[in-house]
Amino acid sequence: MRVLVAPDKFAGTLTAPQAADSIGRGWSEVRPDDVVDLAAMADGGPGFLEVLRAALGGHVVLLDTTGPLGQPVVARLLVVRDDLATTAYVEAAQVCGLSLAPQPCRPLEASTSGLVAVLQAAADAVGRAGPDVEVRRVVVGVGGTSSTDGGRPVAEALATGWPPGVELVAAVDVGIPLLGPSGAARTFGPQKGATPADVERLEERLDDWAATTGADPSVPGVGAGGGLGFGLVLLGARLQGGAEVVAEAVRLRERVGAADLVLTGEGRLDETTWAGKVVAEVAGAARDQQTTCWALVGERTVDDDAAGHGVSRVWSLSDEVGPGPARGEAAGSLTTMAARAAASWPG
Repeated sequence: MRVLVAPDKFAGTLTAPQAADSIGRGWSEVRPDDVVDLAAMADGGPGFLEVLRAALGGHVVLLDTTGPLGQPVVARLLVVRDDLATTAYVEAAQVCGLSLAPQPCRPLEASTSGLVAVLQAAADAVGRAGPDVEVRRVVVGVGGTSSTDGGRPVAEALATGWPPGVELVAAVDVGIPLLGPSGAARTFGPQKGATPADVERLEERLDDWAATTGADPSVPGVGAGGGLGFGLVLLGARLQGGAEVVAEAVRLRERVGAADLVLTGEGRLDETTWAGKVVAEVAGAARDQQTTCWALVGERTVDDDAAGHGVSRVWSLSDEVGPGPARGEAAGSLTTMAARAAASWPG
């Protein structure tokens, strides 16, 4: 039997490669004769570059810039070249990610301004590709930010400076709009430390910014990254699911087609899971190829119809071992849960 293990990170506890390794190890403990294929995934948020570099190789450039509150940070730029294309990959979370926000968080002040220097460097790296290169592309992983500024600093700084002939792709982690009850501020503001009053203030700012531009704030995906997707679209970016970008890089559909069972997972299965996250991408690929898909997650906060999305069974660490071990002993607990899942497999 062939098992594909394709999880996202378990935020705050395990990277995607660590999660894949833990799941694979647990499965193999019970079913040592199975062939386990590890394919760590990402959705455009933290870990985006790590997963892409493992799949594509490429050259990493270190860049000095500023974090969400103006503090010095070092970001990475991944440049991948082949005979016909040069692509530079950027991870917004390395510049203005929630993990870089000082505690307590200051959601009204967090900014995407540090991305300007990184995007300029990315465009320059792509622009210097040889004359025979047909595709020049910059792909920005848009997720996991501490900011909710609509990408305004980025759009304003680069409005007249984005080079012609360089494709810009916003690899979004969720397909949400900029405004409203399912928009950037009201959906993710509380996770970034915003009080109810802060959320309303952030919503007002985003509304004012959208009105100033005249662009459509209802497009699915422009609310990703605290609205960074919106700012990038103003620069001409094409929206694409971050999980889809990674799926192409790791040849997900080909590997699903070779598997008898697919195991995916993430830290929290919630209402945003089916709006562009890794579990949705992997489950969709499995459903299309009529391959059984299970999800191993840190916790499950909604009683959603997972089966309707292609996941026939969900295993939750919080349910299996309790919330404390689920976070404090994540790797070992995930291995144990994967072993239990393997023991339950009917084949």
